[in-house]
Amino acid sequence: MANKKSNAKPNISPALAKNIRRNFLERIIELVLMFSGFIAVLITFGIVYILVSESIPFFEAVTFKEFLTSTVWTPNFEIKNYGILPLVAGTLTITGVALIVAVPIGTITAVYLSEFASHKVKETVKPVLELLVGVPTVVFGYFALLLVTPLLQKIYPDLSTFNMLGPGIVMGIMIVPYIASVAEDAMRAVPMSMREGSYAMGATRFQTAVSVVMPAATSGIVAAYILAVSRGIGETMIVAIAAGQQPNFTFNPVDSAATITAYIVSVALGDLEHGGIGYQSIFAAGITLFVMTLSLNILGQWTRNKFTERY
Repeated sequence: MANKKSNAKPNISPALAKNIRRNFLERIIELVLMFSGFIAVLITFGIVYILVSESIPFFEAVTFKEFLTSTVWTPNFEIKNYGILPLVAGTLTITGVALIVAVPIGTITAVYLSEFASHKVKETVKPVLELLVGVPTVVFGYFALLLVTPLLQKIYPDLSTFNMLGPGIVMGIMIVPYIASVAEDAMRAVPMSMREGSYAMGATRFQTAVSVVMPAATSGIVAAYILAVSRGIGETMIVAIAAGQQPNFTFNPVDSAATITAYIVSVALGDLEHGGIGYQSIFAAGITLFVMTLSLNILGQWTRNKFTERY
């Protein structure tokens, strides 16, 4: 009898067995998610390592002072100069033009979808915005070169075929969905009680949207703007096709220019000898782009935290 009792299996209730299986599955999912996060961090460190290690030979030949202060970028010429400022100027100018177009349009679209549009209109407009996100950027590039620039030339006849204004406008159109979607989600997350309190005080829907909803959703709206800036800085094909790829140190949008990403693409396609100082300059340019984007993200996170504390 004692042997029979010792060999008997413990009696586990179905509910307890279900909880054990659920806890086991949750533990597996937790490990998978942790592993995925670790891989993402590892990839980031790998990118930084490649940029830094490949840039070391470049900075052994070119000083930091020349790289950061010189206004001449001529890696393809006989007399080579490696001043990053022309590429930075082109990147910031085109991104600035894009933001002038995208920020007001995207914000107004977000306010309309969140506070004024009917359900039927939302279901129609949001898929159209998502279609814009799915359009290949090379299409936007030729749209800027073959349609937008000729239209601008009718207004400004002296505008050259390759300029920063046309690509900037088209880039702004391209990043409108990013701002509209993220900002609309942030405004929709504002509690309805805040709107009802505003209506009870006699405010109109427009006054409520501008004075109550938008301030309460400021952190999300700022995040949308930072995402748009990062997307604009990292854009490649539009500027490579329509901006001219001429590294001029100018902030005038009617001039042709080159951006950091466009230069990296041109070198990667074989314009410079692989392994030479010119080829290694793409990694120095990549570090510059990485620092710019990282700084924007840090600034955006700091701003979001400030507004979150305020509201």
